[in-house]
Amino acid sequence: MAGGGGAERAGVAVAAAGLLPPARRQPRRRVSSFPRPPPGRLSVCSKLCYAVGGAPYQTTGCALGFFLQIYLLDVAQLDPFYASIILFVGRAWDAITDPLVGFFISKTPWTRFGRLMPWIIFSTPFAVISYFLIWFVPDISRGQVMWYLVFYCLFQTLVTCFHVPYSALTMFISREQSERDSATAYRMTVEVLGTVLGTAIQGQIVGKVVTPCIQSPLFVSESNASASMGDVNMTHYTGSLTDMRNAYMVAAGVIGALYILCAVILSVGVREKRESSELQSDEPVSFFRGLKLVMNHGAYIKLITGFLFTSLAFMLLEGNFALFCTYTLGFRNEFQNILLVIMLSATLTIPFWQWFLTRFGKKTAVYVGISSAIPFLIVVVVLDSNLIVTYIVAVAAGISVAATFLLPWSMLPDVIDDFKLQHPDSRGHEAIFFSFYVFFTKFTSGVSLGISTLSLDFAGYQTRGCSQPNEVNFTLKMLVSAVPVGLILLGLLLFKLYPIDEEKRRENKKALQDLREESNSSSESDNTELASIV
Repeated sequence: MAGGGGAERAGVAVAAAGLLPPARRQPRRRVSSFPRPPPGRLSVCSKLCYAVGGAPYQTTGCALGFFLQIYLLDVAQLDPFYASIILFVGRAWDAITDPLVGFFISKTPWTRFGRLMPWIIFSTPFAVISYFLIWFVPDISRGQVMWYLVFYCLFQTLVTCFHVPYSALTMFISREQSERDSATAYRMTVEVLGTVLGTAIQGQIVGKVVTPCIQSPLFVSESNASASMGDVNMTHYTGSLTDMRNAYMVAAGVIGALYILCAVILSVGVREKRESSELQSDEPVSFFRGLKLVMNHGAYIKLITGFLFTSLAFMLLEGNFALFCTYTLGFRNEFQNILLVIMLSATLTIPFWQWFLTRFGKKTAVYVGISSAIPFLIVVVVLDSNLIVTYIVAVAAGISVAATFLLPWSMLPDVIDDFKLQHPDSRGHEAIFFSFYVFFTKFTSGVSLGISTLSLDFAGYQTRGCSQPNEVNFTLKMLVSAVPVGLILLGLLLFKLYPIDEEKRRENKKALQDLREESNSSSESDNTELASIV
């Protein structure tokens, strides 16, 4: 077997040295005469297939974010205390799994499908099953809390096994920064569409059987007639509970089918390309050594710190916008339309921000894009309730949401390129970079949920009430205006410290190209030397 391997390598060396007869070399010349795309360039089809892979995470995340709490309380009928445990533990576990999955991916050996794609392929069916079981009400008197806790955490783990390698795949579809940025723009557009799709599917299917609000006990009479009316309402609610449960399961089935379809398109239409620099060294990296190297990289810390505060601002706005529209503005029946305007505005303006960042630079796009929401967030709480003004604010918020979606994922590859130049002998850290950024993003989501819940509870929020006290309305104004504006200004101030501007990007790109050319020339010289020996 050793001799056979040596003969095969010798044959390759002879061919490389040009020692084959002309008759046998002719077919190779004829094949190479066909035009080939430049190395590193991606076709529109490849970018679209790559972008489709971002939809499952956003679609399921949007459905869970908007509807899981209502489902646990009103459909599964869990005690609010246990529902809070499920939500908080699930989010905390979700944040922990991101760096762990990133570490295991960095130690995964390359296969003929790649290093990242097997994680995506094998996690998909189990993720879909666990997602469906989250929206299923088991017919058991005890153990419901453990049911939802187990399957919620299991789904978060499996969707992490999909999303972390998918995020890191950006670095393995092309070496060109412009191509990666273009693919990221495609991806962000599809991801925003995924949020729209998740909201539409879940909202339209479930919205037809949502129970009405409950009047405050202060307005309910203690008479027998009122008690009889309460019995009638409770009978109607019990009768519609089965329809509600079926609606949630139908919505879960539709979203699960969409999840599988997107995973198939991604795995078939995208080829994971192994970088030539990794061919020379593929040794596993110690977790603590890799973590220390990544977290000591100054550009990475400044980037995630800036987006930590800006992401927290928009998550506070997102998490409380429905309550703000319903109670403070009084637009209970317009919430879904306003949310749809925000998402459509974000979807339509992502191509604009892609053009803007290539024309004026990514740091300038950060300042202009994220700060554009500040005046509108102030206007919506200063002026009296006005539906037209609210829609204008929704459009402006969508423009900033598009910038917030696009820019972090567009800037992360620049940080990784900068890291490679400073640590040329350290390989396989791409998944760690992306997973820790996702970790911090989910951490901000948990913080925003905690702040909102504690603040509204302290203000006297009434669950499923038709109206709320003035203290709750004031708290909602703070959560969707004053606090987000302050966090945005703090995040933009931190971005002043981010060192990678357009000039630095061009320098890094040229330095990486020189390193690759040096590596390729060294490899060619080794082949020539081997051929001369043969």
